[in-house]
Amino acid sequence: MGNVINLNRFRKRVEREASAKQADANRAKFGRTKADRSAEEKRADQAKEHLDQHRIDREEQP
Repeated sequence: MGNVINLNRFRKRVEREASAKQADANRAKFGRTKADRSAEEKRADQAKEHLDQHRIDREEQP
């Protein structure tokens, strides 16, 4: 016969692990300073502009 496990203990452990994973994601998403957020936004804008400058526009021929 196998080992007996407490399902409540198992359920609570799984919930704690999921909660910890969500907390890590929230820390990464919301736990930044205003300077970090603005620097990230500036880098994203620069990358977008860089890609747009290198875009090749082609006219479609019917």
